[in-house]
Amino acid sequence: MKKSLLLIVLAVLASCSGVKKTQQALNTGNYLTAMNRAIDNLSKNKTKKGNQQYVLMLEEAFAKHTERELNNINFLQNDGNHAGYRQIYESYTGLKDLQNRISPLLPLPVYDESRQANFTLRNYDHQIVSAKNELSKYLFESANNTIENAVTKLDFRRAYEDLHYLEEINPGAYDVVELMETSYKNGLDYVKVKLNNNTEQILPSRLEEELLDFNAFGVNNFWTQYHTNPIKDFRYDYEMELDFERINISPEQVQEKQLVKEKLIKDGFEYVLDENGNVAKDSLGNDIKVDKFKKVKCSFYQFTQLKTAQVGAQITFRDLQTKQDINSYPISSQFVFEHVYARHSGDRRALDDDLIGLLDLVAIQFPSNEQMVYDAGEDLKNRLSEIVRRHGFN
Repeated sequence: MKKSLLLIVLAVLASCSGVKKTQQALNTGNYLTAMNRAIDNLSKNKTKKGNQQYVLMLEEAFAKHTERELNNINFLQNDGNHAGYRQIYESYTGLKDLQNRISPLLPLPVYDESRQANFTLRNYDHQIVSAKNELSKYLFESANNTIENAVTKLDFRRAYEDLHYLEEINPGAYDVVELMETSYKNGLDYVKVKLNNNTEQILPSRLEEELLDFNAFGVNNFWTQYHTNPIKDFRYDYEMELDFERINISPEQVQEKQLVKEKLIKDGFEYVLDENGNVAKDSLGNDIKVDKFKKVKCSFYQFTQLKTAQVGAQITFRDLQTKQDINSYPISSQFVFEHVYARHSGDRRALDDDLIGLLDLVAIQFPSNEQMVYDAGEDLKNRLSEIVRRHGFN
């Protein structure tokens, strides 16, 4: 009973909070937020009396949002700035999408006023087609003009974005494929990647391949391409240099530790004798006996195989046009090989369980230097990927 009451109280509090936030969005002019909240709640149960406030708020927010959007569209049309075509088109499509979300909910009753909520739905298809055609023409002409007068890569990128949006809203209306390819090609930043091993240790070829596998990293973003096999005579914009500055590998070590353990263990039993030297009996007439204990001792020899590898490198990004370094990041990584096993002499029953488990292990072969460097490079790959993802050229 108490649990059911608690659930009811929590549901009421959550409902009140939802209504309050919706009303706050409505009062501050965030009509879309208010409508989204109201639609979500009414979609679950539009006839529920507890949702009447959402009906009224949706009605008010829809009217105010529609009026504001149409007024803004009228202003943009009167202003005559072609750059406003996109906002006009998106406002009309937004109004249509909103109506399509509300229509399935209609009619929405307002119980206290004995009426249906009022939503003036309009057909915006003509306006959408007209705005789309105007916008498409503007985007195509603007992109052509930008490409013809482009000075920087950013100009080509803006042209590409315009053409991409044009093809998205009005596919096939204009022949934009070749223009998109031109603007994309000229908007790209090309980065050649160089790896140097300045240490006296051999860098495992597998690690080198994986460090240069930018596809596996997923770091080639849309406007940047990294070339790990630079093309001869190609004009690159930037260079990323990965310099291995130190690779330290420790000698193979076996550390020994000796422990002596003693423990009292059960070793059978003995009968309890009464004062006459006879076996004592309990109340049921059974012989009374007690456990016997003895002390056991064991020498425990623990061996720890230990070997470490440390790798340090420097990542440098360089602008090849200005010949200036942009950024430089030191990175380092360490891998520790450790294996523990043990031997014993004496009675192993004196040992704790955690020590007994080590007796089942034996010495294993140390990893090679190459494997140690590769294992240390695993973390290095993650750090390299993170730096490249975070670094931006523009």
